[in-house]
Amino acid sequence: PTHPDRAGGLGFLAHSISAFALLALAHSVVLAGQLLNRIVHRGASLPDFALEIGVMVVVLLLLALAPLAVFAGQLAQLRRTGLDEYGVVAQRLAGEFDTKWVRGGAPADEPLLGSPDISALADMGGSYEVIENMRSVPIAPEALIPLVVAILLPMLPLTLTMMPLDALVKALVGLMF
Repeated sequence: PTHPDRAGGLGFLAHSISAFALLALAHSVVLAGQLLNRIVHRGASLPDFALEIGVMVVVLLLLALAPLAVFAGQLAQLRRTGLDEYGVVAQRLAGEFDTKWVRGGAPADEPLLGSPDISALADMGGSYEVIENMRSVPIAPEALIPLVVAILLPMLPLTLTMMPLDALVKALVGLMF
């Protein structure tokens, strides 16, 4: 449970999300084409389709995440077990540290500075924190960004139906600077 990927060593599975990007892009292009057709030929406007676009984003993200959700139960169990087991060890280590260094149990000639006890306590705290921050699915939220971009990118040209290109560029430049 102390694997630094915070996914019990399954973090490499997050790379599978990129396999869905092309499929998501294709679905998004089809929807963008259908929406543009309705905008041009039926007089609709882009905000009218906020629900459809939102549903598409959610459904495509769920399709990409569903295979990884298979591990949710096992990762949750691993986290609970890890917290229990490492909690016992951490409590024991903290108690021994307290007895030795806070309550005066250390030999008089043993210096606190440079003692491996402090390092062991810090290392245990780090290990416990890794377990505490384990994810329920083996993917970091940042890994979803390319997928979301692939989904929303085909919708970007539809904004030209709402405002001219030069106004859009000025607005985007204004956001960046």
